[in-house]
Amino acid sequence: MNSTPEEEKNAAGENRPEAGSESISRREMLKLTAIAGTGVVLGMSGMATLMSLKRADPGPGFGMSATKPQADAGDAIPFYGPQQAGIVTPQQQYVCFAAFDILHQDAGQLMKLLQEWSAAGALMTAGKPLKESGNVTSTPADTGETKGLSPSKLTLTFGFGPTLFQSNGKDRFGLASEQPAELSEIPTMPGDRLNPQWSGGDIGVQACADDPGVAFHAIRNLAKTSKGTAAIRWVQNGYIGAPDGQTPRNLFGFKDGTANRELDSDAARSQHVWVAPSDAPAWMANGTYLVARKIRMFLEPWDQATLAEQEITFGRLKESGAPFGKKNEFDPAPLSQFPASSHVWLARSAGTKMLRRAYSYVDGINAGTGEWEAGLFFMSFQRSVKQQFIPMLSLLAKLDALNKFTAHVSSAVFACPPGAGEGGFVGETLLRSGNR
Repeated sequence: MNSTPEEEKNAAGENRPEAGSESISRREMLKLTAIAGTGVVLGMSGMATLMSLKRADPGPGFGMSATKPQADAGDAIPFYGPQQAGIVTPQQQYVCFAAFDILHQDAGQLMKLLQEWSAAGALMTAGKPLKESGNVTSTPADTGETKGLSPSKLTLTFGFGPTLFQSNGKDRFGLASEQPAELSEIPTMPGDRLNPQWSGGDIGVQACADDPGVAFHAIRNLAKTSKGTAAIRWVQNGYIGAPDGQTPRNLFGFKDGTANRELDSDAARSQHVWVAPSDAPAWMANGTYLVARKIRMFLEPWDQATLAEQEITFGRLKESGAPFGKKNEFDPAPLSQFPASSHVWLARSAGTKMLRRAYSYVDGINAGTGEWEAGLFFMSFQRSVKQQFIPMLSLLAKLDALNKFTAHVSSAVFACPPGAGEGGFVGETLLRSGNR
């Protein structure tokens, strides 16, 4: 999808709604850098702002003291399994998501890349470095910055974008006949301000961990391993913070992901998240579809809105997360309890369910406006993009009261294949389908 110059201005924030000394450790600085993301290079004033956030001790939202540096193999999540980790895995504190473009059109090289990435993923999720050759004159296999750290519940989740199958009408790897009907770019929605440089990608990789350095290290090593074969198209960092077992809050201060509890059971996940063996194509059985949308939040006008306006916009109470007329976040409520045009009313009236896995992001300060480049990196996993995600997004894009405070600035969709068995690789069901 191409943006007009006016849309790119909007994405940059140029057309926006009206509206004592302490030291900091090198490790904390690395965390602040990870939180800052990749969208804006911070000047000294921007870094000073982030350092002041550290001094103010904002609590779990920024997770400054949550990571334990001691190595502990007990917090490793297995890479191999029937489904990929990082989907129904309890959500970790940090994400580093990268979309890669493949630089060749050789199916054999593509298979080799996925084999190497899977082997590397199995090592890194176990807290182990990539295997070295032992030759000091060779480039180290592992970048080395996480030596001595625990696995931090690292997971790596891989997905294939539409352009891996066909690009500009060309069958790049002989895979066009295997492209799922579900796998196509999300239709343009009212109010979209999509930047094509932040959208799409041949392969998406979600690295989640309880340490931002561990998540970044995983993506960095994959990029290093694939040099000359694949190149990063875009990267997005994000974070969440919430007491154990509680729903995290987004940058508007509201709980985000309350409806995920409805997908806690295996039966619900089979119905709404995992692709069934009876669904086509066969290679996607036990896989799922990932939609990623970067949603900029206009924090300055939101912060000037009254509490009543904020709650009516969302459709829930800010403090408890409860529906209107109820006391608790998970109290059931009919649609009539939610204000018309509220975010929750529209999302529920679509009648679909999906597994949300969203992270807040802060990409610094917009140099032109002085406003925050911040928002929600929204990811959802669903069995059908066409029947679950698009109907909900269509309603929200047209009628959501939240639209005056947000703008979608990037979009991507990926087919996440099933997991791999030990000795195999993620994507094996696709690349070896039909004895390819």
